[in-house]
Amino acid sequence: MQLERYGLVAGDPDRWAESDDFKAIYQKAVETIDERFALVPEGYISMPQTVNDRPGCAELDFETPPFLLAVCMVTNAQFQKFVDTGGYDDLENWPEEIWPHMMSFKDYTGSPGPRFWREGRHERSVANHPVVGVSYYEACAYARWAGYRLAAESEWQMAASWRIRSSAHLLRRYPWGESFDAKKCNLWATGVGRTVPVDAYAEGAAPNGVLQLTGNVWEWTSSDFEVMDDDGRPIIGEMLMKSVRGGAFDTYFACQATSDFRSGAAALARTHNVGVRCALDVGQTGV
Repeated sequence: MQLERYGLVAGDPDRWAESDDFKAIYQKAVETIDERFALVPEGYISMPQTVNDRPGCAELDFETPPFLLAVCMVTNAQFQKFVDTGGYDDLENWPEEIWPHMMSFKDYTGSPGPRFWREGRHERSVANHPVVGVSYYEACAYARWAGYRLAAESEWQMAASWRIRSSAHLLRRYPWGESFDAKKCNLWATGVGRTVPVDAYAEGAAPNGVLQLTGNVWEWTSSDFEVMDDDGRPIIGEMLMKSVRGGAFDTYFACQATSDFRSGAAALARTHNVGVRCALDVGQTGV
């Protein structure tokens, strides 16, 4: 509980059942998840399949069941707890095929941790900013350690577009509505030029209160980034690409931070503008 591994506590109650105060701890974990995660209702999305999304280009339709999505991105302070408890040394957090690459998951000073940290520590001034400089595998490892998972690309798009089944058939271009507003997100046009706290820009929240689905940092998803050129030929890179969504503080064009814009990053990339948001299945923790 002190490490904020609420999903682990609430998701495996049998593991802790013999503890004298288990019922109270379990209830606290469930309540905290209820506060920190928001329900994304059942919906459907159409995902572009070509690099250039023009009218008439190929799309795939997805039905998305309800799920829980974290209101805020994972912060440096939260990721610090993963690092401090030996998260990089516990091989249970990592798929076996990635073990040979883990020696490169170091910070500026050679300590295990996000790329831009020093001596395994984050700067206090950005404790409540989203953690960056982590690869897809580090994002997955943290989520698994905490008892969560990453959202699939289709789930992320549903959360940002809010395309629920209704007579209105509403599709939001941005989480807050159809028109871009620099006062509601942290993109290049905002003029900040760096990350901001994960709870900033409350006015740009999705209808369920999820923050910063547009801007601040891109978000890793669990989905492979698979696209075609305009002639329908698959584009294949030299290494595994994973989907990232939402844009970042240095995204110049607002059209690249919409609810349906797709982009990808190498799964091993540890860049300054990609972070982590956790998700949960409905009912996984009793919420």
